[in-house]
Amino acid sequence: MENAGYTTLTRQSGLLRELQVVANNIANAATTGYRQEGLIFAEHVTRTDGGPSLSMATANVRNTSMLQGALTSTGGTLDLAIEGPGFFLIETPQGERLTRAGNFTLSAAGEMVTNDGFRVLDAGGAPVFVPPDAADVAISRDGTLSADGRPLGQLGLVRPVEAHDLIREDGVMFRTTGGTEPVFDGRIVQGFLESANVDPIGQIARMVEIQRAYEMGQSFLDAENERIRTALKAFTR
Repeated sequence: MENAGYTTLTRQSGLLRELQVVANNIANAATTGYRQEGLIFAEHVTRTDGGPSLSMATANVRNTSMLQGALTSTGGTLDLAIEGPGFFLIETPQGERLTRAGNFTLSAAGEMVTNDGFRVLDAGGAPVFVPPDAADVAISRDGTLSADGRPLGQLGLVRPVEAHDLIREDGVMFRTTGGTEPVFDGRIVQGFLESANVDPIGQIARMVEIQRAYEMGQSFLDAENERIRTALKAFTR
């Protein structure tokens, strides 16, 4: 295959990956706490023997949008949204994880958990516990949890030490490799949930652009393949 074919194939591969990312964004447009993803394209340029340089595109790095999602009122006592930066800290069998999805419930043991049963952690990394007989549970904007007017603890709000150190593990869960640090400029809003920060119209428009670009690349590969077949037939006569 000639250089033009390799260049187009790398571009097609990147477009296919971006199409998958965009489709996933659209599918999660109604998922609480979901963060929109994008794909970063990079250009690799190398010299060729006796000819022009060869340029190839790669798209292997994903970036996560940190734009604030809309806050929707639910009135739920354990429905929590983050206004500003930060993530809730949760405990999973694989270790601590971060999430913006604050639709929490109480387990049979009185621990605050996610929909998947993972325990929510406080500022010190300990599980958040609510007494079963608590009648009035309140969570202030700084995360202080109280029941019947008695303080019980404070929910942890954290962020990665390195701004781009976020690795998506699930639709709304992330892990970090460089550790986390407390967040002091984020606020917790009780009785609200944060919607996905996906721009559905923009993502649908981008999907159309990707499909057209992919079809154009495929047309070029088909034409290039026909050109090579015709040349080989001519040489073998």
